[in-house]
Amino acid sequence: MEKDKNYDLAILGSGPGGYVAAVRAGQLGLKTVVIEKETQFGGTCLHVGCIPSKVFLYTAELLDRLGNIKDQGIVVDGFRLDWASLLKRKERIIKKNAAGIAYLFRKNNVETLTGFGRISGSGMLEVETSTGVVNVTARNIIVATGSSPRSLPNLEIDETSILSNSEMLSLKSQPNTIGVIGAGAVGVEFASMFHSFGTKVVLIELMPRILPIEDEDVSVSLLDSFRKRGIETFSGTTVSNVSTVESGMEIQFVKPDGTADKRVVEKILVAIGRKACTENIGLERAGVELNRGNVVVNEFMETASKGIYAIGDIVATQQLAHVASAEGIVAVEHIAGLAVCGLNYGHIPGATYCSPEVGSVGLTESAAKERGYDVCIGKFPFSASPKAAILGENEGFVKVVSEAKYGELLGVHIIGPHATDLIAEAVVAIEHGATVDSLVHTVHAHPTLSESVAEAAQSVPDIVVHA
Repeated sequence: MEKDKNYDLAILGSGPGGYVAAVRAGQLGLKTVVIEKETQFGGTCLHVGCIPSKVFLYTAELLDRLGNIKDQGIVVDGFRLDWASLLKRKERIIKKNAAGIAYLFRKNNVETLTGFGRISGSGMLEVETSTGVVNVTARNIIVATGSSPRSLPNLEIDETSILSNSEMLSLKSQPNTIGVIGAGAVGVEFASMFHSFGTKVVLIELMPRILPIEDEDVSVSLLDSFRKRGIETFSGTTVSNVSTVESGMEIQFVKPDGTADKRVVEKILVAIGRKACTENIGLERAGVELNRGNVVVNEFMETASKGIYAIGDIVATQQLAHVASAEGIVAVEHIAGLAVCGLNYGHIPGATYCSPEVGSVGLTESAAKERGYDVCIGKFPFSASPKAAILGENEGFVKVVSEAKYGELLGVHIIGPHATDLIAEAVVAIEHGATVDSLVHTVHAHPTLSESVAEAAQSVPDIVVHA
């Protein structure tokens, strides 16, 4: 690429925010360049996050099904997990998707530059490449540099024994025991999958319940399921010390009743959240405002410095791949001068791919009450679903949170089979202001899991048929 080349748009980062923004910019005819410090496109999500973890989780799901397949009338003998083959499959899928992003860039005339980029002035960036510094000028800049794992002072990630999700997904062999610190979405997913692989898991969460941002009924149900499966789980528990011992890593912790306990494991996964990657990329020099490490933006993702936008994990919105992608489209369409509305972050779906799965959108029951709503609740258990019985997956429920006077849907929370897919119906319903009656009178195919969403709505006015 030529030095000092001019662009309509330069994007720092090619994760799900950056690459989607670049493709949309190309579609709109903006002369665009993506600056990526890694040799492949896709960011954390593709290489060490969403995609590889879901490869592992799908394998875990298959193992669980095979373990119970005799109940389906099929006899299978001698199956086992082949760790090396699992790693190879993960790499194949990552490579294919990274190549797909490169193809989309070519298709939409998006140029790319490999190197570490930083803002050097108004509409200017400097990129440290393997062959020297390249200067780039652009009328607009989107910063999409993502996030990195957080650690604690007594729990620093060493990439050998104390790991982040990145290292956990690249272990050369399956550990016999692991400790997972943090029971948010990442923590419960890893605890669930490694238990299915046959690893002994201990899961520790500081907050009073696991999946603390989900509806309380969902958290209680997941905890019950984990304990039935044999996943040793502690909530409201503080890790007091981690030390190396002869047989591995010793985790010392204090339980809610004040008693001290400890466990020795081979590996420790730190899953306590992520921090924005905003250092050393020239934000302060460019006049970009930061608040507690996050970039401050308006509804169109524009920062205090005109022409500089920020999307994804570096802003104070949900750190989710689909949020970053949606924000990227908002930013690009604003740059292109299109009429655009900011995102409604209250309508963003959450998806947790543990077993059983969790999907949610909107307000939890407690949040709705805190906001002063007169709340009505509807619930339908998957134990009453014929399709769930056919699948042999009847744990969990669908829960509908609604407003009493007009029946407005405020939130839907699902724990059970295919919850991460089923939640899509609820997202559309809430985004379009649907009521409980809307779901009640929407005919669902039989037998399907989606019927459970309708029956949960029917249970609000107490006209549910199958429970």
